[in-house]
Amino acid sequence: MIQRLLAGGLIAGFAAGLFAALLHFAFIQELILLGEEYETGALVHFGGTGEAAEAAGHDHAEGEPAHDDGAAAEEGETSAVTRNALTVLFTGLIYASYGLILVAGFALAEHFGRRVEARDGIFWGLAGFAALMLAPAMGLAPELPGSVAAELGARQAWWLGTVVATAGGLALLAFGRGFVPALIGGALLAGPHLIGAPHPEGFFGVAPPEVAGEYSARVLGVGFFAWAALGWLAARLWTRDA
Repeated sequence: MIQRLLAGGLIAGFAAGLFAALLHFAFIQELILLGEEYETGALVHFGGTGEAAEAAGHDHAEGEPAHDDGAAAEEGETSAVTRNALTVLFTGLIYASYGLILVAGFALAEHFGRRVEARDGIFWGLAGFAALMLAPAMGLAPELPGSVAAELGARQAWWLGTVVATAGGLALLAFGRGFVPALIGGALLAGPHLIGAPHPEGFFGVAPPEVAGEYSARVLGVGFFAWAALGWLAARLWTRDA
């Protein structure tokens, strides 16, 4: 059992992580780099009226470089090769951890008499996506560099509570029998959003909201396909070793 857990979770997770890293480079990284330019002041964006832009003390056009000091800003930055290698490494490790959690769920389900078949893997993966990405994003959208957010500790606590509540709610809806488990499951799904995620008192920031919105959508899209791949691979390895 331990060998099945480790082999299935780590292999499937790291493979899904490599897939997620590929999607990251194709769809997300360019927006992160763009957001960092706004965050550092290399690019400026004025979301308000012309008077607000003048009050800010700038006379640059939208999207125009604020300063011609790109060479100085680049000093001390990690090289592109190192950055990309670390992205691949840490994405693989993160999804390997997700894979271990997923196959632990397989083992728990089988302990209670619910056998997991290969065809079930995608549904398990999408449930993981819903619990760890989609439900938290409904209150705390993925943050582009240059965006603002509430205090970190409050956001972490809400995120963790949302993940646990969503996972528990989905489990009760999927495996519970009768009206009461379904009612409790629905309450767990809705609870964190009724409480509400922590947000700053006002919304401001240097990143254009259009870029931030596109970034959030792409992050969730990449997560959807990466989690589906993770569930499918993990279930295939789990049933092959049974």
